[in-house]
Amino acid sequence: MIKKIFFTLLLSLALTTNSYSAGSSDSSSGGTATKSNYEKAVKLIKTAKKNEKKGKSDKAKSNYEKAFKLLIKSNNKKPNKPDTLNYLGFTSRKLGDFENGEKYYLQGLAISPYHIGINEYLGELYVATNRHNLAIERLEVLKGCDCKEYDDLKAIIAGEKVSKY
Repeated sequence: MIKKIFFTLLLSLALTTNSYSAGSSDSSSGGTATKSNYEKAVKLIKTAKKNEKKGKSDKAKSNYEKAFKLLIKSNNKKPNKPDTLNYLGFTSRKLGDFENGEKYYLQGLAISPYHIGINEYLGELYVATNRHNLAIERLEVLKGCDCKEYDDLKAIIAGEKVSKY
């Protein structure tokens, strides 16, 4: 009789554990976690850059617009993250909104003055808006980073084509 009770208890415990595990696998803490708006936006930006390289500017613009909307949501939920502000500036600039792009970049630099991506992209914005002296200031910030962003911005300031986008 004791063996039967013990076996029933053990079986019951095993079934309870398995059903709990199965039920929790789709939660955000395990199994298939959903991507954040920021992560979705970064993926769209990468796709947009590829579309630009292929000459598909309409598709690229659509991806940048979608990414921008997701980044706004991300920034509303978790405000003032330098990486988010960097991509808000980037997508704004890619959509032709240099004024807001600059605002986002400067907001990001106020939080993280040596952010490599922000300094590079802000420098590119300054070149695009004929403010080379300000682009050179961004290049100076990047000077000691030993990074491709420094080389890319330096080439853009010099008027060379850069194949990164």
